[in-house]
Amino acid sequence: MFTRTATISLSMVLALATAAAAQAPRPPATRVTDQVDRYHGVAVADPYRWLEDDNSAETAAWVKAQNEVTFSYLAGLPGRAAFQKRLTELYNYERFSPPRHRAGKYFYSRNDGLQNQSVLYVQDTLDGPASVLLDPNALSSDGTVALTLAEPSPDGGLLVYGLAAAGSDWNEFRVRNVATGQDLADHLKWIKFSGASWTRDGRGFFYSRYPEPRSGEVLSGANRDMQVYYHRLGTAQSADQLVFQRSDQPDWLFQAEVTDDGRYLVLDVGVGTDRRNRIYLMDLRSPQAPDPSGAVTPLLDAFDAGYSYLANDGPVFYFRTDNGAPYGRIIAVDSRNPAPGAWRTVVPESRNAINGVSVVGGTFVVNYLEDAKSSVRLFAMDGTPRGSIALPAPGTVAAVTGQREDREMFFTFTSFLHPASIFRHDFTTGVTAMFRAPKTAFDASRYETRQVFYTSRDGTRVPMFITLRKGAALDGSHPAMLYAYGGFNINTLPAYSPTTAAWLDAGGIYAQPSLRGGAEYGEAWHEGGMLDRKQNVFDDFIAAAEYLIREKYTAASRLAIRGGSNGGLLVGAVMTQRPDLFAVALPAVGVMDMLRFHRFTIGWAWVTEYGSADSSRAQFETLRRYSPLHNLRPGTNYPATLVTTADHDDRVVPAHSFKFAAALQAATTWERPAYIRIETRAGHGAGKPTAKIIEEAADIMAFAMANMARTGPMP
Repeated sequence: MFTRTATISLSMVLALATAAAAQAPRPPATRVTDQVDRYHGVAVADPYRWLEDDNSAETAAWVKAQNEVTFSYLAGLPGRAAFQKRLTELYNYERFSPPRHRAGKYFYSRNDGLQNQSVLYVQDTLDGPASVLLDPNALSSDGTVALTLAEPSPDGGLLVYGLAAAGSDWNEFRVRNVATGQDLADHLKWIKFSGASWTRDGRGFFYSRYPEPRSGEVLSGANRDMQVYYHRLGTAQSADQLVFQRSDQPDWLFQAEVTDDGRYLVLDVGVGTDRRNRIYLMDLRSPQAPDPSGAVTPLLDAFDAGYSYLANDGPVFYFRTDNGAPYGRIIAVDSRNPAPGAWRTVVPESRNAINGVSVVGGTFVVNYLEDAKSSVRLFAMDGTPRGSIALPAPGTVAAVTGQREDREMFFTFTSFLHPASIFRHDFTTGVTAMFRAPKTAFDASRYETRQVFYTSRDGTRVPMFITLRKGAALDGSHPAMLYAYGGFNINTLPAYSPTTAAWLDAGGIYAQPSLRGGAEYGEAWHEGGMLDRKQNVFDDFIAAAEYLIREKYTAASRLAIRGGSNGGLLVGAVMTQRPDLFAVALPAVGVMDMLRFHRFTIGWAWVTEYGSADSSRAQFETLRRYSPLHNLRPGTNYPATLVTTADHDDRVVPAHSFKFAAALQAATTWERPAYIRIETRAGHGAGKPTAKIIEEAADIMAFAMANMARTGPMP
């Protein structure tokens, strides 16, 4: 268990780190070229273009040289060993996923604490013995093979599962016999961004895949021309039946789902990350004789809003939509008369945004957001209110599991101070009770979370959560970590992290604002932070930092900023716009080259969020104004920066971070260090082994503390 002595010891070690930070060796200078591109008549230099070639020997040598300097520096930080020890203690707790019920069996994952990957279990009753169904830890020596999908068949007898190696988005699907634990011969490849949906007879499933990439382009080539297939068990992938494709629309993305009654295949048709989509249907004839060769017909084809399929009653389909309701509503659409004038509103829009809807126990389980905190209300299938589910504290509900015919559901609840606990709700009795609660080495009673509201540059009111030690004096002396995302309609909500817990135990403050670009306040909140309004996201983040400094939670010399992916872009943008405001910048797997992001893997799909430098002069100018790579200025004293990426990241290719790090190292005054940490056999983040997570977190936390000014002893 946590002890006060452990915290004081850690703080004393960290107080020694500032001296080590001053001894920051410089990595070798990166070769520059005279590469220049022209965008709408404007010349733009790209001197580090050669780093985009992830297969070249020169790039490999650059990575090796950078890592040698970076890891040598990090290993010398006095606080690093203490952080790694504490992180290992905090990650060492038992955690579960909510059970999924299929035909009398329960499937769930469990990690005993420090296992690199969670293990999939199956059991016949909730309180009965469990058996291991699949252990990904046995599939690689370094724990870098991750389970990405586990979909039981309708009768619970088979499991289609997906595996990804070294953090790549590429998946391979296999099928396992649940009773014997043995795999069938089925083996499917070149799958990305796809689920698997069984036909009700359990003879096969629908999935989406891409054409096999050309040699040398597996991790960087553009992913286009997705197709939907039906795989019949016992046959080779080459025999899979092509169900749907649009060769005239190579940017369309497809998700296929068989309805609960087995009668229809619902195709969700999207374009990139645009929230707007289309819904197509295929009649599978009958649950007894599904036929994957039927015709696909449009149901909702206007591409005017977002539609998320929930359930159906024969030809009547239920959707969550923002059509005419930016905060979300539930509608019923009769496929025999799908005209908008014939739609029926089942659950109307409310003053709180819908974060998610599940159909369990013949009930719509609607997860709302009230100022970025969850509340859950229940509605009958005809929209009649059926009450709400009491939650233990302000926090986040996620991972709701259960089927329409089940009389129970499970969900997770978490907050900044409490790890994800699993609750069970009984629809017969209406009782919600704790099902599993983890025990950790973190003493949450010493801390509190406050929600504050601050004003952004244009007058917008923005919420922010601040977690800190109870009774901490607001005198500007505390090291603070400011984290955010701000994009793609993705919400940043309260959630427990052992890394955050370690930061708190070291005397730090953790702050998390809900920036525009997410959907905490509906679609208007999202639209306020995309395309030519992206600067609002950066302004919201800068205003959050200014609030923390003004209210004396911290000072600029003790403020670190952190974000990943689109959040890495956020960190890169604000550190170039306001280098004076932050002591430390921690951009992870960031989108740093806003002029070329759409040329790699799935980057083209983000054009609907960001725009494209190729599309118009106006979009080019908008992107160039904030692109982190293109706004570094020579001779600037940038914050101490640790860029993190991975060699197998095929979501945001590592060239973004490579080029940004090279340019930053050439531009900064080196009054503060600028390094890049390149993980090997890892990707964008999903499926990363626990050991690698702890190693990276220890480096990041120690780097942050080492590069902050001290005004006195840590608490």
